[in-house]
Amino acid sequence: SVKLFGFLQIIFACGDPKAKPSYLVDKNLESVVKFIVRKFPAIETRNNNVSSDNVSELLNTIDACQVFFDVTVNFDLTKNYLDLVVTYTTLMMLLSRIEERKAIIGLYNYAHEMTHGASDREYPRLGQMIVDYENPLKKMMEEFVPHGKSLSDALISLQMVYPRRNLSADQWRNAQLLSLISAPSTMLNPAQSDTMPCEYLSLDCMEKWIVFGFVLCHAVLNTDPAALSLWKLALQSSTCLCLFRDEVFHIHKACEDLFVNIRGYNKRLNDIKECKEQALSQAGTMHRERRKFLRSALKELATVLSDQPGLLGPKALFVFMALSFARDEIIWLLRHADNIQKKSTDDFIDKHVAELIFYMEELRAHIRKYGPVMQRYYVQYLSGFDAVILNELNLSVCPEDESIIMSSFVNTMTSLSVKQVEDGDMFDFRGMRLDWFRLQAYTSVSKASLGIADHRELGKMMNTIIFHTKMVDSLVEMLVETSDISIFCFYSRAFEKMFQQCLELPSQSRHSISFPLLCTHFMSCTHELCPEEVRPRNQCLSLCNMFLDEMAKQALDFISLQLLPKHCAKTISQAVNKKSKKLTGKKGEPEREKPGVESMRKNRLLVTNLDKLHTALSELCFSINYVPNMVVWEHTFTPREYLTSHLEIRFTKSIVGMTMYNQATQEIAKPSELLTSVRSYMTVLQSIENYVQIDITRVFNNVLLQQTQHLDSHGEPTITSLYTNWYLETLLRQVSNGHIAYFPAMKAFVNLPTENELTFNAEEYSDISEMRSLSELLGPYGMKFLSESLMWHISSQVAELKKLVVDNVEVLNQMRTSFDKPEQMAALFKKLSCTVLKRMTIIGVILSFRSLAQEALRDVSPVTTLILANTVAMNVYELSSAAGLPCEIDPALVVALSSQKSENISPEEEYKIACLLMVFVAVSMPTLASNVMSQYSPAIEGHCNNIHCLAKAVNQIAAALFTIHKGSIEDRLKEFLLASSSLLKIGQETDKMTTRNRESVYLLLDMIVQESPFLTMDLLESCFPYVLLRNAYHAVYKQSISSSA
Repeated sequence: SVKLFGFLQIIFACGDPKAKPSYLVDKNLESVVKFIVRKFPAIETRNNNVSSDNVSELLNTIDACQVFFDVTVNFDLTKNYLDLVVTYTTLMMLLSRIEERKAIIGLYNYAHEMTHGASDREYPRLGQMIVDYENPLKKMMEEFVPHGKSLSDALISLQMVYPRRNLSADQWRNAQLLSLISAPSTMLNPAQSDTMPCEYLSLDCMEKWIVFGFVLCHAVLNTDPAALSLWKLALQSSTCLCLFRDEVFHIHKACEDLFVNIRGYNKRLNDIKECKEQALSQAGTMHRERRKFLRSALKELATVLSDQPGLLGPKALFVFMALSFARDEIIWLLRHADNIQKKSTDDFIDKHVAELIFYMEELRAHIRKYGPVMQRYYVQYLSGFDAVILNELNLSVCPEDESIIMSSFVNTMTSLSVKQVEDGDMFDFRGMRLDWFRLQAYTSVSKASLGIADHRELGKMMNTIIFHTKMVDSLVEMLVETSDISIFCFYSRAFEKMFQQCLELPSQSRHSISFPLLCTHFMSCTHELCPEEVRPRNQCLSLCNMFLDEMAKQALDFISLQLLPKHCAKTISQAVNKKSKKLTGKKGEPEREKPGVESMRKNRLLVTNLDKLHTALSELCFSINYVPNMVVWEHTFTPREYLTSHLEIRFTKSIVGMTMYNQATQEIAKPSELLTSVRSYMTVLQSIENYVQIDITRVFNNVLLQQTQHLDSHGEPTITSLYTNWYLETLLRQVSNGHIAYFPAMKAFVNLPTENELTFNAEEYSDISEMRSLSELLGPYGMKFLSESLMWHISSQVAELKKLVVDNVEVLNQMRTSFDKPEQMAALFKKLSCTVLKRMTIIGVILSFRSLAQEALRDVSPVTTLILANTVAMNVYELSSAAGLPCEIDPALVVALSSQKSENISPEEEYKIACLLMVFVAVSMPTLASNVMSQYSPAIEGHCNNIHCLAKAVNQIAAALFTIHKGSIEDRLKEFLLASSSLLKIGQETDKMTTRNRESVYLLLDMIVQESPFLTMDLLESCFPYVLLRNAYHAVYKQSISSSA
């Protein structure tokens, strides 16, 4: 029957529409295929008798030997005989259901003829069989007439077993079936039965034996009441049986069609109709109640065994009975839910089936975990009890061959010891079980010297011993035999639906892990005779992946944030309005719930929505944390990693989402608000560690580190790219447009009063606290990216400045040699195109913003700063800059400007252009005095048009350019001061419009020197009298006081 089962697998694969051979769907071969089918089998069929095949020969031999069959005595022989009959019947029925069977066989034969010059020698027999078995059951009813006696005897032996297995839930409950605690005094007594292997025999298997068996030997139904009773009971329990995988056999319809043309079978037809009505009306309810009972029974069993695993020894039979009962009920539900024949479907929808599967998996896990405990118990049982009882069994006549086998049984069991278990020895009782099978065959024939029919106690004793041996060496095989539900692989739609129902029902979500665990069963649904079948493997892996993925997603859907600081604004506003409305007597708005109200309880029965979410989250986390990993077809799945992965994805999306960036309106959350949100989110996520053993710190590190880069691992924008873009394109652009100014006294950018008000307050995004928050969010890597982006903008401005220098190079060369000639300098200055200061101011603004960012970074990462401050290395300046430490020469600016390469310009020319650029800036400074916005404000320690930023621009650009060109920074800045002495000519101007902010511009020179690490006040004194600076400070402060007054 093992080979027949393999053939079933192959035939089923042929009938799979998805696996249909390409030649059957080829349009070019369509006419050929039709011709072959029409002429099939196209051979002489008169002498092709198919009754001489192996199965028929074996059945004839059994009849000739008049073999005694009784499932309670010679269990293995009877079971294998009935399996052979049913598998053979199933094979023929499946073969008849393959529509293309004639085309496939016919094409094979033609291909064989073309290749070998002759037909396959077995083709005539096979072709005749296909023709004869067009109606397989009808043909087999004729074929099994000679085998009726043996088959009916084997089936009738089920009369004590099948009815006992097919009881109602109430009868189970009254008998306290499977309960270990119902009789505490007998808890340690071994579970015994005269029919041990029948106790966990599949109900589905017995029903197939009974239905198919009595169809093949239907005459006995009219003569034997026991046979009729068994048959009717099977017909009342189900409406369909499993042929193979998801192929089913509709019992009542098929039986009616077979019996309707047989004379004298009106009673049987009436029996079928009555049984069908009873099956449709009562079977669903009966099985539903059974599942309900088994849920509580298996839960009790699993709970007791987890606390006292030693009970797995004496009560192993109960465990395998429980697994078998549950497996039968689950398979019945799956099969009938997919083939409903009644209007009401309530009995076929079970939202609690996950719980039953879960307890099955829990019992399976106990057996796998405590296998050595069971081995130790049954090794002692076999050697200390079974061997003694078998040896004392007094057989009146025991022939020599049988005596040798019996003695070998006793010797094998006597030689066992607990030390073998402790040493980890491998046990193998397959030889002993095979000898018992042989002994059953020897003693079951009619002329046997030792007839097992006369020595039933021997059969019952040996059946018990065989069960005990399986507890030692075949626990895994026993688990497959009693609890394999790999059939779910072929009901994928129902499988997924059950999973979704499980997630939707809060009380069942803790059992959702049973669905991925069930996928580990699928490895047992393939056969070695059909190794090329990949559908179960692919289906299994995709389903397991989908289940774990959905569980992780569902867990995260229960997390919500309502404690952000901004949510209190409405509460505060409502409180203020409430006071004013009391005066007017108007009814106020309904009060908002305050944080913490969810924890207030009037009584313990009150359950809030947050309680339900919390419970659902903890239940689902229990499921995800249930097993560390599971192996499915050589693939290891780790449920916690799915949760970790989704946490990373959700955390990433949440962080980016919490920036509330709107590209159209250029709105974005304040860094401090985002930082608070992120910290709140992290606090919530940290609580998950209370339920699942995951490293949430790893999640934070992975996500937050990715957010310090331009793009994350999925190629999506990060907060680093969003904030960098916003500060460059929105805030700093508005500074360039004159709507925002940098206030050094406040260390922030501030909105200026303009006609068109800005949609944001610059100070709320650029003050010290916001920049520190930004530094904490972006980290050193993110701030480095921000810095590099700022430097790119500066380098583009420097490139434009160089173009201006090249355009004015002749005039600048002349001015460079005429610093001591005021009249000539004035004449030459009129020839210059003066936009250089605007670009230099933009550079200064950008550098000022970068200075704020660097200072904030230094404040939030003091440990890193301390380490780098004591580091001596080649790239110490770059390391220091990355940590926020100030440097005399900005390495980032040097790198940015070094990347500029002008075509057809030599290094000497580049150096000369850099020198002239500084001259250009210096000689252009007097023009600032005429600008009304150039007035210096002591309150902000700067100018409203940001020209105070020129100090930083001049120093940083000079240091970077002359570092690149290996010039003397100090000498070039001295030259700059010398060129700046042209500011003195403003004092000689008589035009008030030209000199209105003269003093404010004078102060720029002092700022440049104060900002520079290369210049001193002594050097400034030699070019520009300090008395003028002192008077300028006095004047601007006096003017500020009068303006305030």
